[in-house]
Amino acid sequence: MSLSHVNEQNQAAMVDVSAKQITVRIATAEARITVNDAVAAQFDGRDFATKKGPVFQTAILAGTMGAKQTSSLIPLCHPLPLDSCKFEVTFESREALIRCTCKTTGKTGVEMEALTGASIAALAFYDMCKALDPSMVIHGVKLLEKTGGKSDYKAGESISP
Repeated sequence: MSLSHVNEQNQAAMVDVSAKQITVRIATAEARITVNDAVAAQFDGRDFATKKGPVFQTAILAGTMGAKQTSSLIPLCHPLPLDSCKFEVTFESREALIRCTCKTTGKTGVEMEALTGASIAALAFYDMCKALDPSMVIHGVKLLEKTGGKSDYKAGESISP
């Protein structure tokens, strides 16, 4: 198996997807943020109430914007029209869990959009709460699942022998 973004001259190159079939592609990624007790105390059961505003809602908006800008941030990503970008944000035991699911109808997958969405949402969460806890840790950024392409993936399943 070779790297898809490296050409015969060992140079970076965008993958040619012109021969691929158009299919519905879906990907889900997550990011986690561990916070201290001061931040955890701001959770009201639905969102965090800080002086900057609603943390989850701001994170969702930032994550959506990030997912839509993925090809501007990751040099060899194809620009994709997102059919959908949805978030699930939960908080339990000093840890926020952000899940981002992106969907497109196209010739290439949306895993980078889902990963970018989850990551940017986590960064926005950090920004909203950093006055209370600059020691927050963003971790566990990973792809959970992707479907619709040549090879599907689900976290926990081996992808290489």
